[in-house]
Amino acid sequence: MNTALTKLKTQLAKIEDLKHVSALLMWDQATYLPQGGSEARARQISLVAGLLQQKQTSHELGKLIDDVTPLISQLAPEASDAALIRVAREDFDRETRLPATFTQRLYSHLSRSYDLWVKARPKGDFKAVQASLAHTLELSREYSEFFPGYVHPADPHIDLNDPGMTVAQIQPLFAALRTELVPLAQAIAKKPKPKSGFLNKKYPEAEQLAFGLQVAQDIGYDLTRGRQDKTHHPFMIKFSLGDVRITTRVNPNDLGDAFFSTIHEAGHALYEQGLDPTFEGSPLGHGVSAGIHESQSRLWENLVARSKPFWKHYLPKLKKRFPAQLKGISLDDFYRAINRVQPSLIRVDADEVTYNLHVMLRFDLELQMLTGKLAIKDLPDAWNERYKQDLGIAPPSARDGVMQDMHWFTGMIGGVFQGYTLGNIYSAQCFAAALKTHPKIPEQIAKGQFETLRKWLGKNIHQYGRRLTPQDIIQKSTGKPLSITDYMNYLRKKYRAIYALV
Repeated sequence: MNTALTKLKTQLAKIEDLKHVSALLMWDQATYLPQGGSEARARQISLVAGLLQQKQTSHELGKLIDDVTPLISQLAPEASDAALIRVAREDFDRETRLPATFTQRLYSHLSRSYDLWVKARPKGDFKAVQASLAHTLELSREYSEFFPGYVHPADPHIDLNDPGMTVAQIQPLFAALRTELVPLAQAIAKKPKPKSGFLNKKYPEAEQLAFGLQVAQDIGYDLTRGRQDKTHHPFMIKFSLGDVRITTRVNPNDLGDAFFSTIHEAGHALYEQGLDPTFEGSPLGHGVSAGIHESQSRLWENLVARSKPFWKHYLPKLKKRFPAQLKGISLDDFYRAINRVQPSLIRVDADEVTYNLHVMLRFDLELQMLTGKLAIKDLPDAWNERYKQDLGIAPPSARDGVMQDMHWFTGMIGGVFQGYTLGNIYSAQCFAAALKTHPKIPEQIAKGQFETLRKWLGKNIHQYGRRLTPQDIIQKSTGKPLSITDYMNYLRKKYRAIYALV
């Protein structure tokens, strides 16, 4: 092996280890950190962020990348080493645009911002986080300024999370999707609602957690390389290919909350656990984009775990755990209840038909904030007005309004929310391609068998990590570029049947 390439891989492995140290500090902050440790944790995260950036922007690393770049012409375009050099160059060029002082300020601020949000959200106290959020917006704009040449200040943020995507590409895609979704939601609104009160009976926490984790293992989540813990806002996090963790939250009066969040995060974890094992310690060893990552969680959560075949197998098992709560509930009752369409305040609780309206609302507000058209002090009112306009409801307080998502309080403003809707679109496109190759997947799901689907996803999506671009992965795995066609076909077929639409 080329000596310079070997040295480059060694340096990149050290960078990956520092990233995972930072991730471990953040995981602890979101799960077990006592309140008294928050200030010290902010310093620790800032320190590691500074050390990480030193490694990511060092002259030594830049020279190694320069030395190995000529090798690309000697390698196949999809070869791992060629991809490694390409990705290392992209990451280095991005990181060297960011001053070390900015990175340290950003991470120190975001750690404190998260702590403020955790304390203020239960009370819906927006004023307690307003100044901090305004500073987050300042830092987000400052980040954009380090990347001149983009058309929109949100573009650098979007490109960071969904490489190759821009505001100019996303807005027409979302507009086309909205045109399809609104009439469907309106038609459903005129129909009688399925009964769903049985989902809101008392369901003991321990039994909810046990059932959800068992199903997560059934679909392939490997607990020898993972674990589950509770948190305020569920997430998946990775410290190595052998340590991929998920979190959830439990509402004792909502059977679906913990279960579907567990399956959602397990979908993310399956992606990370399914990466090519040779990518350990390499920048290739990550999901390629927010949208592709979200496609895997949404596929398992919605296209699998909200399907009738899935509950044909699992409803009897669920009834054994909760016989009194689910007495007399048929498969059709349960299926219709978990797919009930009704405007809601909380994004993560939204049904499949209205979910993307939540995302588009956030995306639009982010664009307005970044361009200076919307001030932070006016954000709660703007939020409430859009909810009235889009969903016909408004939150009674900021707790279930502008403060419900942790994203603006743990990261920059811009570039995150679009990944959720892109993920929905990708998920249906991937599932349709898998069904085309393996038409018996639904029959297998009805027997609690997921290996065929999991292997298809592993072969066509998971294994590549960042070796291929998101666009290349979708084209290669589905035979066509990103399109809303499969997604809308899936929604129409499913919800026309549930609601007897013409």
